[in-house]
Order: sequence, then C-alpha cells, then structure tokens
Amino acid sequence: MAQILVFGDSIAYGAWDKEGGWVSRLRKFIDEKNLTDPDFECLIYNLGVSGDTTEDLLERFEFELEQRLDEEMETILIFSIGVNDSQFVKSKYSIKIPQEKFRANLEELITAAKKYSSKIIFVGLWPVNEEKTNPVSWDEDKFYKNDSIRNYSNVIKTICEKNQVHFIDLFGLLLKEDYKKLLEDGLHPNSQGHQKFFEIIRDFLAENKIV
Repeated sequence: MAQILVFGDSIAYGAWDKEGGWVSRLRKFIDEKNLTDPDFECLIYNLGVSGDTTEDLLERFEFELEQRLDEEMETILIFSIGVNDSQFVKSKYSIKIPQEKFRANLEELITAAKKYSSKIIFVGLWPVNEEKTNPVSWDEDKFYKNDSIRNYSNVIKTICEKNQVHFIDLFGLLLKEDYKKLLEDGLHPNSQGHQKFFEIIRDFLAENKIV
C-alpha cells in the first residue's frame, strides 16, 4: 500500500487541461490499476497551488503532508516546483527567488521530506515559448526565460544528486520534441502537454520501481 503526494504550482494543479492535468491523469492510471490488481493499493493527493514558489511550499509542506499521512501506507513524495522562482520581475529588475535562496529552499525541503519518505522525486522544469512569456499575457511585470529556467532546473538536478533524490529531466527530454505545441500560453502545458508530462512521469515511476 502506498500514497503519493504531489506538491507543486499551477502545472501540478492542472491549469489549462480539461482533464485536470498530469497529476489527474496519473491518478486515473493508478485508479485503474487499483481496480484491476487485487494486490495493488495506492492513493494520490494533488497539492499543487497556482503561483507557488519553493518559499511558499516550505510554509505549507509539513502541515499539509501530516494531515494526509497514513502509517500503514508507504509515502511517496513528488515535487514539481521552481519555475515561478526563476521568474524575472521587471519592476524589481531581479529574479523572484535568487538562486542561492532557491538552493537553500530546496535543501530545506528535501531535509523535511526525508523525515517522512525515502522515495522522493523532483520533476525538473520545462522550456517555455519566449515569444509568449516576455512578458506573460496576464501580467506585463512577469517574464520567463529559458536560460533562467534551464539554470534553475540544473540547480534542482545538482541538489537532487547531492541528496540522492530522484530527478526527472523534463527540460532535456522536451527539447527533443516540438515543445512549443505542448504549451497553451507559452508557459503552462495544454492538454497535449499534460499528457506528455504524465507519460514521462508514469514511465519514470515504473522504470524505477517506485509504483
């Protein structure tokens, strides 16, 4: 028996997908397995909050996790966070969460997560369509640039390697695709993008015998 808790931002929440995003698709996949395999039992909780940074997540992480813990079930933690940290804020002429603070937040998050689980996965960041994200259509003060996103994703990868935590390199994988067609508004995945995210994450979980 296992429970999967997914923490993240609007992409984890499932913005711009009529089926509820990649987490919802993963739940549907898991639920089908629950119904067909009598020896399999797994629950999924979507704890994505739109706009969250690592700083926001740290404030709520342990409280929200503890409300859902079941001592009889193995806990698996998936984090999809960081793209909002990499955001350039024009009015402040600075990155929203500076890279050193971002590193410290990730370290603190992993330290906290290890108190509850030995199966921790970070989903890396993804490339954006800069023609639509400089600035984004809903806020002319917010910019997302691939160089910054790539750097922040590499920070996640480095911290994960240091702490022996799983990392899914979405940025590298999606660069091999025509990734712009997977994006709704230049930043958020469309339904096709969420399906692609789901397939990558599902396959990673299976290949690493996590679920």
